[in-house]
Amino acid sequence: MIVTADDFGLAPEVNEAIEIAHRNGILTAASLMVAAPAAADAVARAARLPTLRVGLHLVLIDGRPVLPAARVPDLVDHGGNFRNDMVAASVRIFLDAKLRRQVAVEIAAQFDAFAATGLRLDHVDCHKHWHLHPTIARLILEVGRRYGITAVRVPSEPATVLKRAGNGSWPSPRSLMIATCAAHLRRRVRGNGLQAPDRVFGLAWSGAMTERRIAALLAHLPSGLTEIYTHPATSNSFTGAVSGYRYTEELSALVSSEVKSAIAGNVIRLTSYSDIAARGAVIDQRS
Repeated sequence: MIVTADDFGLAPEVNEAIEIAHRNGILTAASLMVAAPAAADAVARAARLPTLRVGLHLVLIDGRPVLPAARVPDLVDHGGNFRNDMVAASVRIFLDAKLRRQVAVEIAAQFDAFAATGLRLDHVDCHKHWHLHPTIARLILEVGRRYGITAVRVPSEPATVLKRAGNGSWPSPRSLMIATCAAHLRRRVRGNGLQAPDRVFGLAWSGAMTERRIAALLAHLPSGLTEIYTHPATSNSFTGAVSGYRYTEELSALVSSEVKSAIAGNVIRLTSYSDIAARGAVIDQRS
């Protein structure tokens, strides 16, 4: 099982929680927002944590670009921030070649910025899972080849496991659409020889991956590779915080003795994409 924290670099409160959850808890990886306000602090912390695997959290909405606004004028508003009209933008990306070129150069710029940190690229995912958009996914895979991309998060959350873990709601039309897009993305990622998890948890309970919920999930995980992604922070109120997210409860869950016992009791091995790749290389050399 891979346990990831998203939004690394968003704020010092997020970065501090990620360090605590890795040092004292079950967190194995984090996804870095390279243009976020506290990205430099996140990189400095990661340098002190050699066993924390760090991936790129590509941001194309609800944030600021790495490139000057003049290079990506159709992606940003008058304040230089990414536009937040995700549905309309998704349609425009399909139809507008000029917009697709701007998306491609911004993706490359974020890969460049990650490479400049000197950190090893563990995985790639996208803010608000926008890499479920087939055009964005294609651009990430094309650009990512130049930067040694090896793994991509595929946000496929099985409803059957969620129900066993206590989520009594039936799949919504939105979750069914996400599942369809995720199945297509997984085929594409693995068809390119890259790693993808068998399942991912964090969508239905986004911002509310509490101790009770994580422990319940651990009791019902099928075999294979699972990723759980979280949003820990040392405060529920900071610049960039999402209203209603239970950041401190998620941090508590990641260092919980109950969760650690559930991992041991269910014979779950904590890992990362980089560690899986390294073990595979050793096996290949021995065979």
